[in-house]
Amino acid sequence: MDSIGDFLTRIRNAAMARHEKVDVPSSNLRAGIAKILQESGYIRSYKVARDGKQGLMRVYLRYDEKGRPVINNIERVSRPSRRQYVKADEIPEVRSGYGLAILSTNRGVLSGETAKKENLGGEFLCQLW
Repeated sequence: MDSIGDFLTRIRNAAMARHEKVDVPSSNLRAGIAKILQESGYIRSYKVARDGKQGLMRVYLRYDEKGRPVINNIERVSRPSRRQYVKADEIPEVRSGYGLAILSTNRGVLSGETAKKENLGGEFLCQLW
């Protein structure tokens, strides 16, 4: 099963249903993606609750003043069946710079903009706007 795809789908569905928060199983990769989403202003915050097992991450979604979700679209690019890797100079601009690309690099999970600045390529995990 695709754990990143499941994470993105839960966020997409919760935003469409106008939920305040969504609970997902925690992992270091999911926490890295949530950290980038928070730094970029797409979610309000996230919390990781440790338990004896995998742990639980609660993601607090963000909406504009009219009640519309800040995340209009979120989609998985690299899938388990077809991985997508990009070099540092091939990192795409999502929606002419208004969107966000998220990459998994050898220095951790980074946004596309940060990866370009650090001249790093990696697996193109997802894009959103």
